[in-house]
Amino acid sequence: MISQLALFEAEYPLQVFAISLVFGSLIGSFLNVVIHRMPIMMQKEWESQANEVLGQAEEAQESETYNLIFPNSHCPKCYYTIKPWENIPIVSYLFLKGKCSSCGNRISPRYPLIELVTGVLTAIVILNFGLNLTGLTCCILTWALLSLALIDFDHQFIPDDITLPMLWLGLICNYFDLITLFGNAFWGAVTGYLVLWSVFQVFKLVTGKEGMGYGDFKMLAMLGAWMGWQMLPLIVILSSMAGAIIGGALIFFGRDRAVPISFGPFLAIAGWIALLWGNEITQMYLKFTAF
Repeated sequence: MISQLALFEAEYPLQVFAISLVFGSLIGSFLNVVIHRMPIMMQKEWESQANEVLGQAEEAQESETYNLIFPNSHCPKCYYTIKPWENIPIVSYLFLKGKCSSCGNRISPRYPLIELVTGVLTAIVILNFGLNLTGLTCCILTWALLSLALIDFDHQFIPDDITLPMLWLGLICNYFDLITLFGNAFWGAVTGYLVLWSVFQVFKLVTGKEGMGYGDFKMLAMLGAWMGWQMLPLIVILSSMAGAIIGGALIFFGRDRAVPISFGPFLAIAGWIALLWGNEITQMYLKFTAF
C-alpha cells in the first residue's frame, strides 16, 4: 500500500497537490468551527466551574448542547440552519456571493480564507513529506498550529485542550521516530517549556509585569515534542524576529502600545517553518558562519 502511494505520488504530483488542497480545505472548514466554538466552550466550562465553587450549580440555567458538533452551523443573525450544499469550502461562499441565503447577512471572508490557507498548507506539507504516516502527522500538527494561532490572535489565550493533547501526540509519534528521535522529543518538550518559563520569570523580576502567558510555554513545549530540542533555538529566533517586525509595523500604523500582542501566532509560524525547512535553514546558517 505504501509503495503504491509513493508510486502514485511520483507519477502524478499535480493530482496529489490537488487532492491535498481539496482535502485540506475540507479540514479548514472544520477548523473554522474549532476556532469559533472552542473559546465559547471553554468560557461555558469556566462559568460552570465558578457556579459550582460558589454553590450556585443548581441555580445555573440548563443550556442547550454546545460543542464542536452541535448545534448545526447557522447564520448568527437569522439563525437559519446552513444546508450541506451551502457549506462546501470556498465554492459555497463564492456561489452565495458571501451572503446568507436566507436573510442576506454578510458572511465574513475570513471563513473561505482559512479554508484556502489550510488547503494550501496541507498540500505543501504532503509535497514535502509525502503520502505517508509522517506526512499525515505533520498535517495534523499544521492544522493544530493554525487553530492555536487564530484563537490566540482573537482571544489572547492558547487553549490547553489543543496544546496538551498535541504535546502527547508528538511524543507518541516520535516514540516511533517519525520526525526525530524520542530522546530529542522528550528533552525538546522539557526544554521548550523551561526556556519561555525562564524568560517569563526574568522579565517579571525586572519589570514587575508578565510578558507572556503560560500557554506560550506549553506551545513551545509542544513544538519541542514534535521536532526535538535541536529546533528550539531556530523557533525562538524566528518567532522573535516575526514578533518584532510585525509588532513594530502594527505600532507604526497606529496600534495602541498598551494593547498586548499575542505571541502564539509567531510561535505557530516559526514552528511550521522549522517543521518543513528547519534542517535546511540551520545548515545554511552554519555554512554561512563558517566563513
